[in-house]
Amino acid sequence: MQAYIVFSFGFNWYIATTDSVCNTILLCAACWLINNNLRYYQPGTKGYINLVVWCATLSATCILIARWSLPYLIDDKVYKAFFSQSLIIRFFIAFLATGCMAMVSVIYYTQLDQKENDRRKADAEKLAREAELYNLRQQLQPHFLFNSLNSINALIGIRPDEARRMIHQLSDFLRGTLKKDDQAPVSLADELTHLQLYLDIEKVRFGHRLEAEISCDAKSGGMMLPPMLLQPIVENAIKFGLYDTTENVIISIRAEVSDNYLVLMVQNPYDAQTTRPRKGTGFGLSGVQRRLYLLFARNDLVETHAEDNVFTTIIKIPQA
Repeated sequence: MQAYIVFSFGFNWYIATTDSVCNTILLCAACWLINNNLRYYQPGTKGYINLVVWCATLSATCILIARWSLPYLIDDKVYKAFFSQSLIIRFFIAFLATGCMAMVSVIYYTQLDQKENDRRKADAEKLAREAELYNLRQQLQPHFLFNSLNSINALIGIRPDEARRMIHQLSDFLRGTLKKDDQAPVSLADELTHLQLYLDIEKVRFGHRLEAEISCDAKSGGMMLPPMLLQPIVENAIKFGLYDTTENVIISIRAEVSDNYLVLMVQNPYDAQTTRPRKGTGFGLSGVQRRLYLLFARNDLVETHAEDNVFTTIIKIPQA
């Protein structure tokens, strides 16, 4: 375009092309310097004034170099006069070009830095979330293990056969727990199979007093949920259902699929005169609620309510 404009003023194509090529090379060098500088240095609020000064300085440098070099390439008095008269216009064109390059570079590298910061922040949050999930799992195993070992210790003297059977069941339960990935979801069918090992251990502790009713619809067996999610809920139900009564207790576990959610309901009776059910204040419920929040970023997936001496815990697991 510059060559055409110079040619339109009556100069031949050699003069027009030489003028255009020289100025284009100088502008490209100035834009490269601006872009390369902004790649490693992002101006702050006050730094934009320095950027404008740099653009003006580079534009002036380009004009000075062109004024010094073009007379050696073009020996024409009329062109030299034309060049001198167009210095101001050339300066503002160079300043506009370098300024546009600076603006584009600032926007581009600022977006790159923002994406990198977002990625680092997401990675840090992911690591923190995984560490907390692992910590919750590590708390869960000793919590249940200590209770079981205390029960085994109590059975050794009076019922050694049942104590040995409980040790074998506890071994199978812990072996299955160690095989599970902390983050990989499992199907409800696998979770219920693992939960049955826990219930068998508890039945040795409580004998005929503990009964468990498990029911689920046809579609729920293949639904996915975090591993070891039901065990602390059932442990909580056994604690509040059996510890303050000598009667037989039925723990009900139901599962169904509703609106792309796996809905789990655990119910246990309780005696309102001897105990008060706690809504999420114990380790089991609070640990489950925290795990679900870390996994799904929602606080509305665990519900508890008590009615007619029955304590109910409802868990909703979103399905992908």
